[in-house]
Amino acid sequence: MNTRLRVGIVGCGYMGGTHAKILSNDPRVKIVAVADAIRERADALAISLSNKGTRAFTAASDLLSAGVDAVYVTTPNTLHTETVLMALAAGVHVFSEKPMATTLSEARQVYEATRQARGRYQVGHNRRFAPVYQYCKQAMAQGLTVTSAHLKMNRGELQNPPWVGNTQITGGFLYETTLHLLDMARWLIGDVLQVEARGNRRAYQETDNFSMLLAFAGGQFATFTSCAHTTWAFPFESVELYGAHQQIVTQEMEKVSHSAGLGRPVLTHDYFQLAIPQKWGYVEEDRLFVDSILQGAPTAVTAEDGYRAIELVEAVYRSVANDGERVSLPL
Repeated sequence: MNTRLRVGIVGCGYMGGTHAKILSNDPRVKIVAVADAIRERADALAISLSNKGTRAFTAASDLLSAGVDAVYVTTPNTLHTETVLMALAAGVHVFSEKPMATTLSEARQVYEATRQARGRYQVGHNRRFAPVYQYCKQAMAQGLTVTSAHLKMNRGELQNPPWVGNTQITGGFLYETTLHLLDMARWLIGDVLQVEARGNRRAYQETDNFSMLLAFAGGQFATFTSCAHTTWAFPFESVELYGAHQQIVTQEMEKVSHSAGLGRPVLTHDYFQLAIPQKWGYVEEDRLFVDSILQGAPTAVTAEDGYRAIELVEAVYRSVANDGERVSLPL
């Protein structure tokens, strides 16, 4: 491998640009190629990097032949699997934006491919690295024992950008932002053993309202609501963790409040002034991915993590399809 990690980015939309900007500020990395089915997007991203020698392509296969050590897959959800499998087969390291896939069978394909691949693989569950959720994890490590929880992940609309209302692109509403907090539930509390869920259609052609009950291996339970049409009322995302006379409450990635006991003050940490790449965990997940490659260490979010998140989504959809029937995991 060269002194600097040679990175390619497949998918030059918002997330491709976000990772490109972060990586271009990492002296260990050189972005040597970008690709997008729309040539103008690829050209624009290559030019914006102010990095002479960055090549622009319209096909992932061409980018993979351009001498990359690692590739970021930031294409629309339903296109992740094909590009990831191609990259793993080519022997390069892969960072895949979430979701790992949009069906359980494709997730299994990717998972099995990572077990045989020479390159490392990381999934973009960035919430794990946001300061609000890092605080939750640290509080638990310091003694907070979670007994139950409530999670909420809403969206204001499925209109802007237009593709978020197209299940042929997203795979379904739950594969968008809701997936992040399903992963967060597992990361904070533990493996989910059973799911019961109800859902219906109220504003869109797909199921856009969900209420869930999650039962965890450690005996805890959590309620989880997710709605696709809430006008972006603050906070659209929150996690409430309950312990014995304690609770932690997050409000999006802006702030976290901790009530540590009866008669004790509530401490609030506010991250409003942080730039979004730091506040939402993108900077840290990219740093850790590069670290894993250069140091030969495991990735921060593994293929198994990505697969378990897809299992949770599929379990919710199965339960909804069967009038709230209890679904056991693993599937």
